Amino acid sequence: QVQLVESGGGLVQPGGSLTLSCAASGSIFGINAMGWFRQAPGKQRELVATITSGGSTHYTDSVKGRFTISRDSAKNTVYLQMNSLEPGDSAVYYCYSLRVGVHYWGQGTQVAVSS
Repeated sequence: QVQLVESGGGLVQPGGSLTLSCAASGSIFGINAMGWFRQAPGKQRELVATITSGGSTHYTDSVKGRFTISRDSAKNTVYLQMNSLEPGDSAVYYCYSLRVGVHYWGQGTQVAVSS
């Protein structure tokens, strides 16, 4: 089992920035990838960003150039730096990890972009 604890969500004005954190604990050996999904009301959950155990990153097109995913292996923590936030980025953001073919999820953190 992998436990994931997220933090860093909140309310921000358009054009502002937020950084989300996701700390992993438990059976962290063998985690292949970690990242973030998001889900807005009435919409499907979408993959936002992923970082693999090898350090490769992937972003959905709508956040490229604005969001950066990174990790601190010593702290078993993944970060999502979000810049130039837009109202369309408003959603619940869920951290996930993929380990031996099994996805684990955090509880979600709300991000609201509004003036």
